[in-house]
This record gives sequence, structure tokens and C-alpha cells, in this order.
Amino acid sequence: MRAKVLRLAAAIIAVTITSPFTSPPSAMAQAQPPVTLKVAIVQQIDSLNPFIAVFQSSTEVGRLMYDYLTAYAQADQKVVEGVAKTWEPSPGKLTWTFTVPDGKKWSDGKPLTARDVAFTYNLMLTNEVARTANGSFVANFESVTATDDRTVVVKTKAPQITMTALDVPIVPQHVWESVTDIKNYANDQVPVVGSGPFVLTEYKAGEYIKLKANRSYWRGAAKYDELHFVYFKNADAAVQALAKGEVDLVNRMAPAQFDSLADKENVTRNKAQGRRFNELLINPGAQTRTGTPIGDGNPALRDVRVRRAIARAIDLDALVKRVNAGYAEVGTGIIPPVFPKYHWEPSAAERRTFDAAAAKAELDAAGYPPKDGVRLSLRLLGRAGRAYDEQASEYLKQSLADIGIKIDVQLVSDDQLNQTTTAATYDLAFSGWGTNVDPDFILGLHTCGQRPGADGTGGTTDSYFCDAEYDRLYAQQLSEFDEAKRVEIVKAMQARFYDQVPSVVLCYENALEAYRSDRFSRFPVQPQTGGVIMAQNGVWGYYGAEPAAQSASSGSGRSWLGIAAGGVVVLVAAGGWFVARRRRATAEERE
Repeated sequence: MRAKVLRLAAAIIAVTITSPFTSPPSAMAQAQPPVTLKVAIVQQIDSLNPFIAVFQSSTEVGRLMYDYLTAYAQADQKVVEGVAKTWEPSPGKLTWTFTVPDGKKWSDGKPLTARDVAFTYNLMLTNEVARTANGSFVANFESVTATDDRTVVVKTKAPQITMTALDVPIVPQHVWESVTDIKNYANDQVPVVGSGPFVLTEYKAGEYIKLKANRSYWRGAAKYDELHFVYFKNADAAVQALAKGEVDLVNRMAPAQFDSLADKENVTRNKAQGRRFNELLINPGAQTRTGTPIGDGNPALRDVRVRRAIARAIDLDALVKRVNAGYAEVGTGIIPPVFPKYHWEPSAAERRTFDAAAAKAELDAAGYPPKDGVRLSLRLLGRAGRAYDEQASEYLKQSLADIGIKIDVQLVSDDQLNQTTTAATYDLAFSGWGTNVDPDFILGLHTCGQRPGADGTGGTTDSYFCDAEYDRLYAQQLSEFDEAKRVEIVKAMQARFYDQVPSVVLCYENALEAYRSDRFSRFPVQPQTGGVIMAQNGVWGYYGAEPAAQSASSGSGRSWLGIAAGGVVVLVAAGGWFVARRRRATAEERE
């Protein structure tokens, strides 16, 4: 949910290219309008600063602006070249040497070197605020040194299995070394210097984000000129825009919206097994990293018996049928089944089946008998305008009323949701995360060290879970290089999380997407078989988008595109664009 509410959590909705531009022969020599991919989003950007951005929308834009040390391949999600081309661990796996090849450049033309890598990681090691978004990746680092422009050496305190899966944007030292206040640095002075396939050129909060293709990008330039993210009020508006040809790609649709496009001319739908989950957070008694209580969560929720009763009162099969119309799988562990190696399913003995009578008995045992039919009164926080929150909240309200828990549903704006969950002034809240190929990040979100500091900064958790056994298992999996053994540990962690119930994983939603095939002929999906266009573990869906060949008749003169289009790309993340969020993105998931 918080997507740290998670990496564009909380949810891209639409992308469109303008109508082909046709010029009379006399105008052919004139400059043609840029070919623009328009994407619609309904979730706002919390920050363009990669060190503190936690919303899914923000982290996805960040991927377009900055490369990471390594990347995940489009076809099979295996680790491939990013900023570094090669890497080698020492025999004891305590030292890793990465090589940054000559020739890679920042968008302002300056060379991208190993010193930029070392600067980025060292900034995180020395500045707590810089660790807000991705601090778990460097928590085990002993030192980071650039021995020359081509070589960076990372020494770790203990072996770390995630050294080729560091989900951290590498920033330019020559820009960031003069930044003295990371917390308040907006990173919106355009053009923003980056190394990714696109360069941020214009940003107006709450309205749009505009980027241009990076013509010096080391993988080669994108096949169109500009990518614009523009905000829609809600997902319905974005889907209507797609149907009218005003946008080209829609993501995170509700089932009814997806079904409505089944026979729409020039619209191609894509249903994929998603890498995200929806969850119901249960405030277990939020505390800072040092154990100081924060927020005003109902004290009853500190009792695991109460949390288990809430979980047992929810019929997840019925919820998926009613709210997701079958476009989802029932939730269990915090790693979705799209990653089958690490996905955990409870045994018959472990599984909590829907049982209202058993839930009532749990509440009785915990000391909460009914008084005039009511045992507890709790607040349920969600995002206004997000179809899932609106529908699921009503279902949960009735389900919990059946066991004597009165629910006050509070659906609020993104900003209000962010403020409330950050302050831990809630009882129950909808959240969700997108998971990475490697499970470490999603597992690390729920460790004691990911709770916030005394000033509210530095933490990425959305569950406020702190459990010694879970932390012990986390450290163990981080240092385990035997794959079979690590799988066992990762599943044991999910079992522990399930048993302690800091949240209830409600479902794993399918990714429901659609695009204008008359505007764009192809969007690469990740993975190649059954994959998603947007909210990938990478940039391939945007970077590899191909304008439709039929537009060649426009006579644009851009032979490599075969299209001349005027206009802007609007990107909308509908309320389903979950914040790969980190600590402050409660409503959305982070990638």
C-alpha cells in the first residue's frame, strides 16, 4: 500500500498519441510536431526526488529518468546490464566489484561513471532522509568506493543475496553534491539531468508531467519524441478518453471497465497476472524505530487475537467474486503467485478459513463481548474515487458488523490518506504493493528497522510490524545463497506474517490494460509471456512502444517511426495505480 501506497503503487491508467499530422506538400519541409505518447494517471506524484518518492506513480517516472545499477530483462526478468555492465563477487561474497563501461552519459552530456554510483550509495549511508525510499538495500553495506571511473567496489557486513537486485536510482554526483537539504529538494528544475530513456522537461503538480526521449540513451532512443503523464479525475474518465481516442493506454481498470472495451474498435485489451496485491492494514500499535508509540490506533488491535478475528470474519472468496468479478486470486502470502518460486500458500492446518462463529469466539477470549450488539468500533481508511476501496469497504463493513465490529468508513484524498497513515492515526486501512522479482524488498518493508525515526523520516514500512522472529528470518534469507534454502526461509517469513496478521492480504489482482491499436501497434510486456505493459520491473513498456505503421501515410518524413503525430502524451494512474509505495504511500503500492 504505502506504497513505497509498493515504484508509476498507484496506478497508470492511459496513454495516447495524437491523431496523425497531415501536411500539404508545401509544408513538408517544415518541422513536424513531436510524436507524443499520452498516458493518463489519477494518482498524483508525491515527489520527483528519487530518495524520498514512494508513490507508484513517482517511482515509475523515476525509472524513466534514472537507470539502476542493474536491470531486469523484458522477456524473462533475468538480471541484465544497467549502469554496470559486469559484476563479480569475492569468494566469500563480502566484496562486490561492478564495472561501469566507458561511453555512458548523463542527459547533459557529462560522463556517467563509477563515482556517480559510489556517490549515490554513500549519500544513502550517511543521510537518513536519503534512505527513506530504498534504505533496506544499503543497510548491510560496510563501504562503497570508486577505485576509478570504471570500477566501484561494495563491501558488505555479511553476504547479501540482493547485490544484483538493488532497486536504487543512480543519480549524477555533479548535480546532487550541492544539495544540502534532501528532504525538501523537489528535483523539478528542468531539464532534470538523468541517465534513463527519458528526460523530464516540464512538471506542474496535479496537472501533468512531460518528458522527452533521451537521444543519447545508451540503449538507443525511443521510437517517439515525447511522453506526457496527465492527470484524470478518476478511472472512468480515463477509460472514456481511451474509447474516444484521446489517450492510448489504460491500466488498473475495474472489471466492468475492462469488459466494456471487449468489442471496442481499435482497442486491444491485455489481461495479465499482476505482481501486486491488495491488503487490509490492521494498526498493531504503531511505534517509531526506537519503540516510541505514535498515532491513535485502537488499542484492541495490539492483541493478535483481535487481528485474527478480523481476518477470519472476511470471506475472501466472496470478496474476490463480488469486487474483482473473478479478475483476481484470493490472497495468502505477501509474494503473489506470479512469482511461484517464492509464493507461499498456507497448509490446511495454517489456513484461516472464513468462520464468523470462530471470529466471535476469538473476540470473546480477548475480552471483547458484545454490548448492545457492538464489541468494537473501528475506522476504515481508503482512497476516494478508487473503485476497489469503495466497493470492498462496504463489503468489509457488513462482514465485520456480523461479528460485532462497527466500522466507520472514511474515504479521503491521496494527500489526506498519506497524512493519516504516516501519522498512524487509523485503525484499518486499504493498502497494496507491487513486488519485485527478488522478494527482499517486500519482505524488508516489515522489519523493525523500517519503522520511521522520531521525526517521521527514514522508514518505509506501511504495516508498523516489528517481530523478532520475522527479523531473524529476514537476516537469514538476505545472506543465504543456496536457492532452495532461501526459498524455505522466505516462505517461513510469509507464514509468520500471516500468523501475526499486521495485515490481511485480500487478493492478487489481474492487471487489466487496454491500448489504442490504431495509435500504437506494440507495447512490450514483461515478462514476454502473459506479462504487463505498465508497472513493470523496468521501462520496457514505455521505452519500446511502437507507433502504428498505418500512420506512415501522414507523410511525416520520420522514416524510423513511420508516423508524424502532433500532440501530447497523457498518463493517468487510476485509483488502481498502487504506490509501489513505501512508507508514506498508504493507498498505493510501490513497484
